[in-house]
Amino acid sequence: MTKNFRQLTQDEIAVLEQNGCWAEDWTRVEVAEDFRPYNFHRVVLYGDVRLGSFHKQVEVSKGFWKHAGINNATLRNVQVGNDCLIENVGNFINNYTIGDDCYISNISTIETTEGATFGAGSTISVLNEMGDGNVTLFRELNSQLAAFMVKHNADKALTRRLRQLIDDEVRVSTPERGLIGNRVKIINTKEITNTVIKGDCEISGTSRLSECTILSSEDASVFIGTGVICENSIICDGCSINNSVKMQDCFVGEACQITNGFTAEASLFFANSYMANGEACAAFCGPFSASHHKSSLLIGGQFSFYNAGSNTNFSNHAYKMGPLHYGTLERGTKTASGSYVLMPATIGAFSVCFGKLMHHPDTRCLPFSYLIAYGDTMYLSPGRNITTVGLYRDIKKWPKRDKRSKQSKKSIINFDWLSPFTVGEIMQGINILKALRSASGENVTSYNFHEYVINATSLNKGLKYYDIALRIYMGAVLKRAIKGGFIDHPQNQAGKGHWVDLSGLLLPESEEQRLIEDVKSGVIESIQQVIDRFEEINNHYREYQWAWTYQLILDYYHLDCLDEQARQRIREDYVKARRAWIAEIRKDAEKEFAMGDVEQEVFDDFITKLDHEVDYEN
Repeated sequence: MTKNFRQLTQDEIAVLEQNGCWAEDWTRVEVAEDFRPYNFHRVVLYGDVRLGSFHKQVEVSKGFWKHAGINNATLRNVQVGNDCLIENVGNFINNYTIGDDCYISNISTIETTEGATFGAGSTISVLNEMGDGNVTLFRELNSQLAAFMVKHNADKALTRRLRQLIDDEVRVSTPERGLIGNRVKIINTKEITNTVIKGDCEISGTSRLSECTILSSEDASVFIGTGVICENSIICDGCSINNSVKMQDCFVGEACQITNGFTAEASLFFANSYMANGEACAAFCGPFSASHHKSSLLIGGQFSFYNAGSNTNFSNHAYKMGPLHYGTLERGTKTASGSYVLMPATIGAFSVCFGKLMHHPDTRCLPFSYLIAYGDTMYLSPGRNITTVGLYRDIKKWPKRDKRSKQSKKSIINFDWLSPFTVGEIMQGINILKALRSASGENVTSYNFHEYVINATSLNKGLKYYDIALRIYMGAVLKRAIKGGFIDHPQNQAGKGHWVDLSGLLLPESEEQRLIEDVKSGVIESIQQVIDRFEEINNHYREYQWAWTYQLILDYYHLDCLDEQARQRIREDYVKARRAWIAEIRKDAEKEFAMGDVEQEVFDDFITKLDHEVDYEN
């Protein structure tokens, strides 16, 4: 944008007036040094106006170019950058700064009013739609910070301090008036009020944007489409909001798609989420949350790596080897009460729990399990999903489906399907199953686990599958430690103990607690330092993981130290476990193929991928 401005000459004013232009006061109109007045027609100017240079051609449609300029528009207190084309403004543009190379056409109103917040600083209530508010919206919010605020909302001292830090950030980052960045296209749009629009954004056919910030960028542009009404919300890089979406008091993270009449209120959507047709209220949708159906209502829940089915219709999950299979690597769904519920993720009369099974408040989890209902009886198959085609495909596909640009990754996503977090839950599952078998004996046909029934064969298979996962995990971590050169006794002990998941960030609970204390004590002085701490923790993930896994290995193999003989044994167990795992997945694929739902070519391609798994053993 031009920095040096001058007043108009009398000759330039004469040309403008001859072209039907008028100014409340020509002395309050400043222009670029190389300004030329010939491409301005029927322009009305009020207040302080600054105009750049207008020399280039602007492509308004594929192969259709117009000369930069302003036609049929009313501007008040507006600065316009270089080589913009602004035309057919039905009402006015008021109190705005517009960047370079913008195309604004056939719009009604663009305005900044007194007290504008641009969607930042308001506190919404997620998980509990009637609550007092637990997440404060601002530009740099990510899934970790949001989860942190929700999880520890009862800690009033922490909540007070976090809100103070966010308020400080909002105060210094809020512009005096609305901004439109460089290379922005706004066409056929009715109303834009109190909205910051970063560069390379396209807004086409939108009904209303009010009190919003759109964080578009050159390598991750944002599209806001037909019929969209968006109020008091923040939309991040790489998003697409289209087809009559109605959104209020929301935060939309990087590379999310919200479309086809979806409505959302007081909800959060992070990294690569996809929402269509349905509704969300007070929902915390972590990375890779998806909802496709009109009957889907996401309300008061916390989701991630989750696909919401249409009531009892989970038919899309039948295509486990085909392209229509959606996410099943779910880390659990949390309700407002703090308990976890089962997530439907497969076909027919049964559902699958991949995250935490905590239907009963004091139930420890049995991860990667099937829950099958026959009449009023609920049968639990522990660990069954570890050896399914669906899980195998999910492990491979999720990293590939991260559509965020390298510069637009606010939220941290750890794609490890086996980690201290999930393996810790597996250990709990093993303890539960062994305790059940010890209490009831081995010569029974079934075991009662709260209101669930576990058949004896299912319990024994569950222990087998959990053990396979343990050996794969320990061997993989040991292999990485050897290659990384940190095979010795862990120097950093921070990873020991319980691990937690902050909406994509896997970390030791001790590190989370340290962050809490540092925020409350004032060691952390800005909200950016909180976000930086999450990044720092993630950067040390492998160190923390090794500290936790080292102790697991010693306990599992009853070792005092990790010598060469022990390493060789662990490696052999790792290879055997991986091959057993792949063999079970092959059986699952063959069973699915035998049902006639999968084409021969798809089946052959999947089996070929399984055959190549031996390439990853070393």
